[in-house]
Amino acid sequence: MLFNSIGFLIFFPIVALLYFLLPHKFRWVLLLAASCWFYMAFEPKYILLCTYIIGLDYFTGLLLARSTGKKKTAILIVSLILSFLPLFFYKYFNFFSETASRLGTFFGLSYGPKVLDLLLPVGISFLTFQSFGYCFDVYRGGQAPERRPHIFALFVMFFPQLVAGPIERSANLLAQFDKVHRFDGENLTVGLRHMLWGMFKKMVVADQLALVVNTVYNNPAAHGGGAYLLATVFFAFQIYCDFSGYSDIAIGAARILGFRLMENFRRPYFSLSVPEFWRRWHISLSTWFRDYLYFPMGGSRCKPARRDLNLLVTFGVSGLWHGAGFTFILWGLLNGIYQVIGLHTKKLRDRLWQFLHLDRFTGLRRAAAMLCTFVLICISWIFFRANSMSDALTILRGICTNPLDGLLSTGKTTEILVGLFAIAVLLFADICIDRETPFRRVFTRRPAIRWAVYLLLCILILGLGVSANESQFIYFQF
Repeated sequence: MLFNSIGFLIFFPIVALLYFLLPHKFRWVLLLAASCWFYMAFEPKYILLCTYIIGLDYFTGLLLARSTGKKKTAILIVSLILSFLPLFFYKYFNFFSETASRLGTFFGLSYGPKVLDLLLPVGISFLTFQSFGYCFDVYRGGQAPERRPHIFALFVMFFPQLVAGPIERSANLLAQFDKVHRFDGENLTVGLRHMLWGMFKKMVVADQLALVVNTVYNNPAAHGGGAYLLATVFFAFQIYCDFSGYSDIAIGAARILGFRLMENFRRPYFSLSVPEFWRRWHISLSTWFRDYLYFPMGGSRCKPARRDLNLLVTFGVSGLWHGAGFTFILWGLLNGIYQVIGLHTKKLRDRLWQFLHLDRFTGLRRAAAMLCTFVLICISWIFFRANSMSDALTILRGICTNPLDGLLSTGKTTEILVGLFAIAVLLFADICIDRETPFRRVFTRRPAIRWAVYLLLCILILGLGVSANESQFIYFQF
């Protein structure tokens, strides 16, 4: 069931109404049933896979709580393998099989790849990471094991963030199921505002930009460097609005019910460096890799060479998490390389800024740093979006050699204009959210202005939004 569908617009108000009508002790039944229904709307049979992961990690948590030493570590390792086995089978088996075949051919060995025709379960990566993160927290002693199987199942399956996050931590979400959430007007207002803004991001910004991006990236041979450049910039905003739009709707829906989910995006394209970008982008996943992979490997509390390796491994695994392909791995490694280079050139860059008399963070220096960061991130997005490594290199080469060739050759003039308008609205709103502005003060203090903005967003969604039948959320494939 898509958030931007008629089905969800019927489903959610019914669930919310019943939730507040029911006594607290029965609400978990409604939420768990609604979550199962929500997930089964995509593919009913994969509810069995969810049951397997929930059962495995529930009993793992209980075992970890009464184990110590090497036995405790062994239980965690076995749980890790068994938890990630379905993810490997559905998402990575074909990739590793085909890679092994290519390596065999390279070394003169005959090996025909075994390819399975499998439908990737929606949101399996998010579900697996959230569930296993709980086990890791219990292992480290930061979380007491949840002994009620139905509450643990609800923690993993909670429908607002089930399919594409945010990847919640057990310490934050588990305790909220025990609280009595009464209907609250402020929660309703804030939640609906989040959901409306998320719908605008998804249906107007992301889906309109996708019409241009798909035209270029799915047939790069028919376009030039200018079209590549435009499509790449558009994709940067498409994927941001697609995923942050989902997160906004999830956070808003949960807030209406009284739950507080973690912030997942914090206006990342205002970042002044690549590390700052990753502190603002997909925060729940970035912090997951930081806490459960980067820190256990030693993090930055080790020699520079080991620290650099830790960064590259973390970002390489992050790339593989996003997709079973070398383009995704290279995208991850490229972001890791940016950070390694940044660490080793910090003193040189500080001297350069001092030489230019821009050692303080003036407006000019901030603008230059923001633009440089955006360019680096866009270069990495080329590999993320391209259908193959050869397509990515073709697009990168075209942008570098002739960035104005065929700028408006996509045949999507109307979509380009709508996309530019939508990006302008997005950036204006993000600026108002990011800092104190006259419009923000008026929006806060004048109800008439607020309702005019809400009405305008509704009109834009109805007039310019792309229907759910024509688009899905990008991160559903992850």
